[in-house]
Amino acid sequence: MEYSTFGRHIIADLWGVDFAKLNDVAYLKEHVYEAAKVSGATVLSIDSHRFDPHGVTIFAVLSESHLSIHTYPEKGFAALDGYTCGHTVDPLKSIQYLLSVLKPDKVNSLKVTRGQDRLNVSRLSLLED
Repeated sequence: MEYSTFGRHIIADLWGVDFAKLNDVAYLKEHVYEAAKVSGATVLSIDSHRFDPHGVTIFAVLSESHLSIHTYPEKGFAALDGYTCGHTVDPLKSIQYLLSVLKPDKVNSLKVTRGQDRLNVSRLSLLED
């Protein structure tokens, strides 16, 4: 049996993001949708949940897989996750778009290439110095 397909998974932790942005469901939904479109993905649905007293989860189901954000406004923190199958949609473009609107002070990120005989994990540097 051949073990070969292709997927890219981008994981990013954002620090130093404005509380109001991280606690605004409508704002985040709009930008998660735009981020998916920027990458060339087909958005099938977007679901959201606002936590009490603060925090938001947005999950976009894509034809190519998913894009999500989980926020902790009280800590200025957001966890981004983008995974797409195939070669035509690049989740890195989605993550870069979200960075451009959220404007974090610090980002820790990884790229995982999936669907091969083994996972290939590499660090990314997504903020300009």
